[in-house]
Amino acid sequence: MIADHLQGLEKFESGLWKLADTLRANSNLASNEYFMPIMGLIFLRHATNRFYEAKAAIDADKAAGKMPDRPLVDADFTRRRALNLPEAARFDVILKTPKDGNLGAALTAAMDAIEDAFPPLSGQLPKDYGRFDASVLEEMMRVFDTEGLRAASGDVFGRIYEYFLAEFSKQGAHDGGEFFTPPSIVQTIVNVIEPDHGTIFDPACGSGGMFVQSSHFIEDAGQDTMKRVTFYGHEKNETTARLAQINLAVHGLQGTIRAGNEAITYYKDPHELVGKCDFVMANPPFNVDEVDAEKVKGDKRLPFGLPGVNKTKKVSNANYLWLSYFYSYLNETGRAGVVMSSQASSAGRDEAIVRQKLVETGAVDVMIDIRSNFFYTRTVPCQLWFFDRTKEKDEARRDHVLMLDARQIFRKVSRSVCDFSPEQQKNIAAIVWLYRGQQDRFLKLVESYLIEAIDLGAKAREPLLAFEAAFGKLIDLMKPFARMMREDDPLAGPLDELCDLQALLVTDVRAFSTEAAAQDTTWAEAARDNVGLNAARIALHPLAEQCRDLTKQIDLAAKLVGRVIDIAVKELSARDTGIWNNAEINRARKALDEARAAAVESLRLTRYFGKQADWLQERFPDAVWRDVEGLAKRVDRTTIKGHDWSLTPGRYVGVAKEEADDDFDFEEALRSIHIDLKGLNDEAVELAVRITKNFEELGG
Repeated sequence: MIADHLQGLEKFESGLWKLADTLRANSNLASNEYFMPIMGLIFLRHATNRFYEAKAAIDADKAAGKMPDRPLVDADFTRRRALNLPEAARFDVILKTPKDGNLGAALTAAMDAIEDAFPPLSGQLPKDYGRFDASVLEEMMRVFDTEGLRAASGDVFGRIYEYFLAEFSKQGAHDGGEFFTPPSIVQTIVNVIEPDHGTIFDPACGSGGMFVQSSHFIEDAGQDTMKRVTFYGHEKNETTARLAQINLAVHGLQGTIRAGNEAITYYKDPHELVGKCDFVMANPPFNVDEVDAEKVKGDKRLPFGLPGVNKTKKVSNANYLWLSYFYSYLNETGRAGVVMSSQASSAGRDEAIVRQKLVETGAVDVMIDIRSNFFYTRTVPCQLWFFDRTKEKDEARRDHVLMLDARQIFRKVSRSVCDFSPEQQKNIAAIVWLYRGQQDRFLKLVESYLIEAIDLGAKAREPLLAFEAAFGKLIDLMKPFARMMREDDPLAGPLDELCDLQALLVTDVRAFSTEAAAQDTTWAEAARDNVGLNAARIALHPLAEQCRDLTKQIDLAAKLVGRVIDIAVKELSARDTGIWNNAEINRARKALDEARAAAVESLRLTRYFGKQADWLQERFPDAVWRDVEGLAKRVDRTTIKGHDWSLTPGRYVGVAKEEADDDFDFEEALRSIHIDLKGLNDEAVELAVRITKNFEELGG
């Protein structure tokens, strides 16, 4: 199931990070020195996976007569978003090569071979594997050579890639980790500006995540990224710029990325792109106050003039330099999406004047408030700014801005980090669609949620029956001992409860299956307009209630089983008798736990997708734009002017009315508590290790 897969991936990531610590400990290198070699290994595994995936697709096309049987060329792989890896540069080939202590040299040679075969990577890949102990390198490579990871998709390795970027960010490997923008933030920007053609520029591109997510957006629409767009980037940190090139290459992409001192971006247009970009995406450094005002005051990228200048002739805050630059890079139909400090949207004095001029162009399109803890290296909240220059000439839209307060929309990832779930990202996009009058897209999303919920409801029958069977088997195994005659039998009550629950469970699973089948019939007859989708959504509520009730019954069943086993073993010494088969009961209990997890997850997902449809249609019942208190408001220019040209969404949307929660999500609340406890436990372990180490050093 999805939850089990993610849990397994999280365990793998954590283990991999511990291995990275081992690599650091054995090499005596700082994090910024062993960072690239580790990322190089991840790149090599991912590139090898993509090579074999592309090769299989090519072979299938040849067999189907879709392409001639001829020697393969690099373009055959590039077309399928893969590198045509030389044999000696393939992960599995390197690992199978006889070990003679030269694994580091073999890896370095592999990187050389890839650079020779793929010029955009020339000089970018790590070459210093000879500095590392061969046994540690081999151990790390074997971690990546499990059966699951040999066939893993790009999404899995993308997550591993992102995990490592995040961990290095926490370690301060690259200027406090400024290069890493959380994927859910990047995806939200992509969803709003929809970069599907022309020139895409990121003047603070970090590891290139904006480009990769843009390519996913294009390919999800069935288009070829490299035929649709051209990527340009700039990154001040040389190592991070190399990482961006590697990140592009591993996804079968190319772009022009220049590296150098940050000042180049402030004082120069590194790609000469003023007025030429179809899309600009960026997460620039916040609140910089060291830009020389004299050097930038005549820059053509500052159509609204300089923001405030301090006594030392420095721009007092560069936030509005960035915002002006992003606007100036856009062509007449261009869109921009930018992460910005939450201070900027209501900054006063000269910054307010620049902001006023920006609003008066009509290009400011959407403002989104993001709560704190979305970034790995800073806890402060932020905002997303969106420009759309087509608005400037659209009389119906130019005087309005969508204010969206998304601070209550989040998913807890760890005790200190939050993000948007994929569905939350889509729901935010759906609000923007309605603001733009795109009702059909809104309804298609609602329809997709309902299809998913109904399909998952039908599929839930199998894990429910599996749980029912495992539950029954365990009860049958315990019955011979539990039914023995005893005075004041402590098992009599609990066993009767189990048997009653078993009968109830059988009845309720049958009722659930009947309801799920009825939903299929109802859905087949439902109209796909807003009225029909609303009716189908409401018709799903009884199934959602059954999901909730069955989940409680299943959890109660598992709890009662544990109680019966504890009484039998601890109070009645069941293992000392000949009729309590302890090994068989333990196996059956383990099987029950696995069946419980699968059944509960199937019920959770069925209910979850129905709730996504509820979330959208309850807020926008007519599938047309309306202001939603505490969430979103379409604000006109006169109102913005009355608030000192502030673009802070929270100033306009108000506070949502507190509603009685008749369907409190205990599962999500427990999940949040579990995440907090896990984070506290992890921190306690780390603190204990640190204290022990300090005492050892003092003692030495």
